[in-house]
Amino acid sequence: MNNLRKIPSVDLILQQDSLKQIVEEVDPEKVTTLIREVLQDTRKRVSKGETPPQIETIVERIIEIASTRWKSWPQAVINATGVILHTNLGRSPISKESILSAGHASEGYSDLELDLATGKRGSRQAQVSQLICDLVGSEAAIIVNNNAAALILGLASIANGKSVIVSRSEAVEIGGGFRIPDVLAQSGSRLVEVGTTNRTYAKDFESAIDENTGALLSVHASNFKIVGFTHSPKISELVAVGQKSNVPVLHDVGSGCIVDATKYGLGKEPMPQESVASEVDLCFFSGDKLLGGPQAGIVVGKKEYINKLSNHPLARAFRIDKMNLAALNETLLHYLRGENETKIPVWRMISASVENLLLRSERISESLQTTTETVKTLSTIGGGSLPGEHLDSVAISIKSKSPDDVGKKLREANYPVIGRIEDDRFILDLRTVLPEQDPLLITSLKQIFA
Repeated sequence: MNNLRKIPSVDLILQQDSLKQIVEEVDPEKVTTLIREVLQDTRKRVSKGETPPQIETIVERIIEIASTRWKSWPQAVINATGVILHTNLGRSPISKESILSAGHASEGYSDLELDLATGKRGSRQAQVSQLICDLVGSEAAIIVNNNAAALILGLASIANGKSVIVSRSEAVEIGGGFRIPDVLAQSGSRLVEVGTTNRTYAKDFESAIDENTGALLSVHASNFKIVGFTHSPKISELVAVGQKSNVPVLHDVGSGCIVDATKYGLGKEPMPQESVASEVDLCFFSGDKLLGGPQAGIVVGKKEYINKLSNHPLARAFRIDKMNLAALNETLLHYLRGENETKIPVWRMISASVENLLLRSERISESLQTTTETVKTLSTIGGGSLPGEHLDSVAISIKSKSPDDVGKKLREANYPVIGRIEDDRFILDLRTVLPEQDPLLITSLKQIFA
């Protein structure tokens, strides 16, 4: 009991000079609540036999919690991991122009749902949908808040209460617990698996069609590969089966790659325009993967089916917000203007030459007053895109007895840097560091070396 009396009161803690800034910045009642929370925890520890902490220690704990709990977020970091679409780091960075466009959409009023020519109510979908149609050649398009929502909306609109035929090799879990069988169940449709884990044919789909079939669904294996003795029907083969039986064909291509990835030494990635050319009824893809835009789910295809999605009650629940819509609009304009390699960060990273990365590594190393080494390495696409594919890259290797310590110090730098450990050394892969970030990278490195 005597030890409990040694714990300072709330009022005494509030009088400490080191807390004045927090009290001035944050609602005093919230600060008081936090102090009580820390004191309650302190009493529990002391009652179990711990020595009562000094008031300075308690105040430090309060400041630590406040600075963590009430900080601006998310914090910008430099991605030097070599993973281009790093889900933990926000996946696809967007262009400066897209950021500005999102800001303009939110800093004041806009013509989001107003037709300036007529003065009447307009559609938030019209402008961006037309841009998408121009890029991929589809009849119509609709944008929602992510691709999982897009797929659920499509299935609920087209196949609710009916069965959907899927290859057994594609009834998968894509990531974050996103399982195709669960998605079908939530949409009100029923899964019918055909084929085997490694080999499925168009005839398997055709044999499974009956009067209760609502759709044929093909899902791109975005984050894994089945290799060896395998076979999957081409999307054009499924379209032929669907047209023969008057059953719509839905194609989820995942990453939203609308440029030919093989141009950059990568494997072939499904492209929405190829699905459209194959006459699928609906094609689904993400906005924040290889498209290089903000989080969005995009559906393109035949107008009669897009209209069904637009009129479904879930369309409003999955509606994309104005900031992401504005950013997506600007991203699509980059493609129309042929600017993807110069403006869109993802494609700037993918198209960067090894020679250029070597020059940057030399410049960065020269700026540091410590020993680093330039090493060859491999970058990966990530984000469930082009699994197993790599790009030759260049990294800065930092010599240290403890690579983990180097990583921790860089994460805690004024401008955090995230790298990776490879062959017992800490490396910074420059492919995922944009050239304009080099000065910040140098500053953070000098900070930890100091």
